[in-house]
Amino acid sequence: MKGLVGRRSEVTRSGAEDIRRRVVAGLWVASLLAILGFLVVYPILMLLLGALTDTNPVVEGFSLAHLSPANFLTVLANPNVAEALANTLIACGGGTLIAVVIGLAFSWIVVRTNTPFKGFIAAASILPLFAPPLVAGVAWAILGSPKTGLINTMLKWMNLDWRVDFYSLWGLVFVFGIYYAPYVYMFTSSALRNMDPSLEEAAEISGASAFATLFSVTFPLIMPAIVSGMLLSFVVMLGIYGIPAVLGAPTNLSVLTTYIFKLTNWSPPLYNTAAAVAIILMVVTGLLVFLQQRVLSGRSYTTVAGKAFRPRNLDLGPWRWFTFAVGIVYLLVVVILPTLALIVAAFRKFMFIRDAASLFDMRQYSLMHFHSIFDNPLTLRSIYNAVEVGIITAVVGGTLAFAIGYTIHRTNVTGRRSIDIVSTLPVAIPGLVIGVAYLWAWIGIPGGASTAPSGSWRWLSSRASCRIRSRRCRPRSCKSTVSLRKRPGSAARVCSAPSGRSCYRWQARA
Repeated sequence: MKGLVGRRSEVTRSGAEDIRRRVVAGLWVASLLAILGFLVVYPILMLLLGALTDTNPVVEGFSLAHLSPANFLTVLANPNVAEALANTLIACGGGTLIAVVIGLAFSWIVVRTNTPFKGFIAAASILPLFAPPLVAGVAWAILGSPKTGLINTMLKWMNLDWRVDFYSLWGLVFVFGIYYAPYVYMFTSSALRNMDPSLEEAAEISGASAFATLFSVTFPLIMPAIVSGMLLSFVVMLGIYGIPAVLGAPTNLSVLTTYIFKLTNWSPPLYNTAAAVAIILMVVTGLLVFLQQRVLSGRSYTTVAGKAFRPRNLDLGPWRWFTFAVGIVYLLVVVILPTLALIVAAFRKFMFIRDAASLFDMRQYSLMHFHSIFDNPLTLRSIYNAVEVGIITAVVGGTLAFAIGYTIHRTNVTGRRSIDIVSTLPVAIPGLVIGVAYLWAWIGIPGGASTAPSGSWRWLSSRASCRIRSRRCRPRSCKSTVSLRKRPGSAARVCSAPSGRSCYRWQARA
């Protein structure tokens, strides 16, 4: 009798515990969806509202009156928008092709060859990620100006009848390609490390050469990583403002991002037209995501192996020094030359350089620009604001991204699919569209311009990194932690928190 009563009480306690867990899980999911709705859904809806109305949110606030597609018709009929769209597609498409070639080459060199100093090459491959786009644009404007560029000055000094002009569409393509190749490298190098080399060995046994195997077996197997890297690079290029603004302004070369910025800075600002152009930019991105899904759907890219494996290294022989030289040249072009250009411009009194001898005339250099900068109180305020926003974004964004990633991939709560869909949207939307969306979401609210959480979309973009890390975390270790009567929170600290540190590092770097 006592045993029956004990079993009944145990069942009652387990039922109450189960109800409590469901309530806590429901509240947790509802909280995440509320945060995501506030940070993601609300700005997108306000952006769409702005594109469909003709009211000024600063003066008149938000209104549902006069809803019409007039702004879209005006934008589509404007030849300047068509030109900006064509320039955008050419610049981003060409830059993506260059990025894919460079990223694939470096991932293959680092992961699958015996090239010396591979760690150095791997570090050089991701260094462009640490250069802000505006800084990169300024550096290449100093290097590639058709009249006073440092490269043209040195070519003239060497009596070479050849000049470069980075104030052009092809200059924009080149800079885009070399600076966003690391995105392709990060995706493809990880895929190559995790790929079973048995199929490559079978192809070589069948008589295929090393390069034939590379293009017929290796690259097709990592096609999801290649396509994902291409898409990410293209989307990032779509939303970049700094590089097109610097390299395109001297020749009035417009892309969609610079055109949107012009619309918001005219007097009076054309917020509605800017919102319509931003929607068009977002539609272009959505079509690319759809094409990615169509390309990858219905195919299998999984290799089945019965035992553990290690990626093999291809012996390049004497050619290994050529691949090492390729890494050195990339480091020289992407890091050293732009850095030297910025140093010359920072210390030189006047940027006009008559000839190569004038470049090495030390009388032309001084600290006058640094004195003028630090005498301006706005400089220190700008540095403080940048550091403050960066730290808050890294800490809060990393925490939010880790919470979302853990909920989606390490729990089975109801509603996690909705969290996955909503939190993935910021990754697929260009940065300037995000800015216009937040402008519309907050500009019509009293005090909204000063309280807009402008870094929150960047918080959510780091979820892509956390999502990958969460998938790499072994579920068995989490399950074993739970089986040892640890709570889910303890399991998260033990087996998932180490992978979450990468989210904070990713976010701080962003």
